[in-house]
Amino acid sequence: MSFEKDSPLSETLTGAYDQTVLVLQGGGALGAYQAGAYEVLHESGVEPDWIAGISIGAINAAIIAGNKPEERIHHLREFWKEISTSVPGESLAQKHDVSDFTFRQMSGLMSLMAGVKNFYRPWFLPPWFNQRGTPEATSFYDTAPLRETLLRHVDFDRINAGPMRLSLGAVHIRSGNFVYFDSRERKIGPEHVMASAALPPGFPAVHIDGEAYWDAGLVSNTPLSYVLEAGVAKDTLIFQIDLFSAEGPEPATMDEVQERMKDITYSSRTRLNTDAFLEKYRLRHAIRELAKHVAPEVLETICGCRPPADLYSGRVSLVHIINRANRREIQSKDYEFWRASITEHWHDGRHDAAVAIAETSWRTFSDPLSGLAVYDYIRPEKAQKPLKLWP
Repeated sequence: MSFEKDSPLSETLTGAYDQTVLVLQGGGALGAYQAGAYEVLHESGVEPDWIAGISIGAINAAIIAGNKPEERIHHLREFWKEISTSVPGESLAQKHDVSDFTFRQMSGLMSLMAGVKNFYRPWFLPPWFNQRGTPEATSFYDTAPLRETLLRHVDFDRINAGPMRLSLGAVHIRSGNFVYFDSRERKIGPEHVMASAALPPGFPAVHIDGEAYWDAGLVSNTPLSYVLEAGVAKDTLIFQIDLFSAEGPEPATMDEVQERMKDITYSSRTRLNTDAFLEKYRLRHAIRELAKHVAPEVLETICGCRPPADLYSGRVSLVHIINRANRREIQSKDYEFWRASITEHWHDGRHDAAVAIAETSWRTFSDPLSGLAVYDYIRPEKAQKPLKLWP
């Protein structure tokens, strides 16, 4: 089932807004959670005008933007099926749940030692035995398989000609600055997606127009600040799907220490971004009000040719969907691609997105005079069985 932007159901959910934006965080194998969450948004008639992503979020974003609405879920499923892996003896995990932890550990070890099919593979020799300055000397894995996988599942001509805006975050290595590859400003190709997902030291830098780029997660793991700064000049609904939760329990084992460190390091600093946005919103609102009492010639001197009305005046509703499921997770959760784990992440994303979609508070502005409203619907605590996604 698919819906166009002007379908009745789409209008019912998002009709109060001028544009809808999907913001996707990085997180490796946890990205299946985003795909599951998007599946629910898609089924509910939510059609993004703009998608911004980082790392695995950039890959999911490219697949969504690079396919017709009715083909997006198929390609998302096929992509995650192609990069999911099997573990020897895995049928035991279905009969004895206590063994599940062991199989997740095995899956992570397999990803480190042998790579992940259709995604990345280890170089023939370790970095220290390769010529200085080569990709082999500066990374552990070859990401050429990812390029071929992207070309199978993403129509880049559609991205560059289509109505949906796509923004992919990366880090410019020489300057250390955050940059975005935006389909409104340049032609997007597989190399831009790969640059956003080039997390060192595992993956090599991606060179574009003579410059080298790494994964944007080194600076910030969410493109929310870019969205709030670069294109929210009108009333906007944002669905932000995060793969790491900032909140979590105190660790009790070394594995849990490593896992908790990743959550803290890569979780979105949403409060920081939204507080900064609100401060700028209030300041610009004050400027607009003051401008009403200033002579036109003075305004022209201060603001140039741009009238104050062009200053930001749009309001934002942010629906925050966060992967808080922490059942038997381990520190390798972002690079263990066991199919059972991928299926579980997908199901978690579907469940949490369904909780958010069922709410009605975000469908209109709770306070018409405020610049930003953030909605975070905590999932009910109850046992769930993972869906069987693929035969």
